[in-house]
This record gives sequence, C-alpha cells and structure tokens, in this order.
Amino acid sequence: MQTGDKYVSRMTVNDSHTAQTIGSGDMPVLATPAMVALMENAAMNVVAAQLPSDSTTVGTELTISHLKASPIGAAIEAEATLTAIDGRKLSFDVVARQGETIIGKGTHVRYIVERERFMAKCK
Repeated sequence: MQTGDKYVSRMTVNDSHTAQTIGSGDMPVLATPAMVALMENAAMNVVAAQLPSDSTTVGTELTISHLKASPIGAAIEAEATLTAIDGRKLSFDVVARQGETIIGKGTHVRYIVERERFMAKCK
C-alpha cells in the first residue's frame, strides 16, 4: 500500500438511503449517513486487498461536508485516496460525486486492526 492509492465505490440512491428513512432528516434525498457510509466503504477498499486475512481497518475519524442534495435514482460515487500512512493509522481524502458535481468531501482516518483482537475488546 502506498499514498496515492485510490478506490471508487458506487451506489444508486433508493428509498433506504434517504434522510427520511434513515431518520437523519425528513426529506426523500440522500442522507448524509448514507453518503458517509459510501465514503468509508471506498476508504476501506483502498487497502483491503493488501492486508493479511486476519486484519482489517476500522474508521475512527471523519470530517465531512455534505454540499448538495441528491434525489432517489441518482447515481453516486465516492472516491477515497490514501494520503498518509503512519504505522497502523491511515489517512484518506474522500469525495462524493453525482455525475461531475461534487456533493460531499472531506477527510477520513482508519486504523489497521487484527480482527480477533479487536472483537475481543468489544465484549
């Protein structure tokens, strides 16, 4: 894994992704938590194939702006770019687009963890 690595995750907004359904608002548009989940998915996938099978990453920090509403049926993509590696800490720039329009952007931090050890701490 190296800085500059990228991944793009895609979705089409449906009723289950709306602020109205998720409860983060009362309008039938893409909910911020759904956009954030797509951004996190892209960041996770930047490095997923390069980690040992007993490891994964977990998100710990987000600084996100949701800039434009997207209706049901809109095609959305989120691109994550690995910007820094500091031991187990991975930093990403993330951007969400509807076509050529940026609808959200920000930064995201994930940490590499061993699956079993992480889950043992959740008890």
